[in-house]
Amino acid sequence: MKIDYRETTNDLLKRIDIHSQYGAKNIDEWMLDLIKLQKGMKILDVGCGAGKQCFSYYDFLRGDADITGGDVNLELLAQAKSENEKRGTGMTFMELNFNQPFPLEENQYDFESCCFAIYYAEDIPFTIKEMHRVLKPGGRLFTSGPMPENKLFFYDIIRDATGKEIPPMPGSSRYSTQILDSMKATFKNVEIHIFENPLVFEKVEPFIAYTRASLSEDRKLWSSFFETKDDFEKIMKAITSVSEKRLQRDGKLVMTKVVGGFIGTK
Repeated sequence: MKIDYRETTNDLLKRIDIHSQYGAKNIDEWMLDLIKLQKGMKILDVGCGAGKQCFSYYDFLRGDADITGGDVNLELLAQAKSENEKRGTGMTFMELNFNQPFPLEENQYDFESCCFAIYYAEDIPFTIKEMHRVLKPGGRLFTSGPMPENKLFFYDIIRDATGKEIPPMPGSSRYSTQILDSMKATFKNVEIHIFENPLVFEKVEPFIAYTRASLSEDRKLWSSFFETKDDFEKIMKAITSVSEKRLQRDGKLVMTKVVGGFIGTK
């Protein structure tokens, strides 16, 4: 299934920053506790973006690992490479499109991750099999993505403001079904873990900034809601009005991220 989707670098980094500022829990700490990385591992991060996970692995292992990050977004890759040069880590960042055969030999990685990206794959079984192929026997794949219960408050606000039904999201509509099923069909064993993180907003502005980054004109997933910039601004005005009323009524806005972490063992 080809997904008509494109997200700007600024949108992605804005949401990551808001998660960090307003979230009650740290998803990176949760992930590192789950995956139990060991020094000397050979690691691949698929859909690495600007390198967030790779740098997290490097810091956690104090540089004692062979880490590669791959992504199809050249702008994000350039950011990862620039930061890598500043840090002098020696990690590798490469162009990698998970809709195509990986330009990598089989059976070479101890650990592989794909965080908040795999649900954009055009052919999920193909992508899962490629991830499986490059792992060593006994190697593990960790994926993360939104569960169906993710951000219900966020969607409720938008529904209330627009009177429209929310379009199917590639993550929450595919992650706990197609992706999990494909991992179970491909890997010897699959573990399921759940992370819940309430984002608490005591002012409306950061919630609106998050919403704007999620609904911006570059996110084609929401194209049925607006066609022009004026349409977009009208929707944002309506969302702001509803959010302000909820804040006045409840004293805060609470949007809970519900994330699944699946660990497959080859």
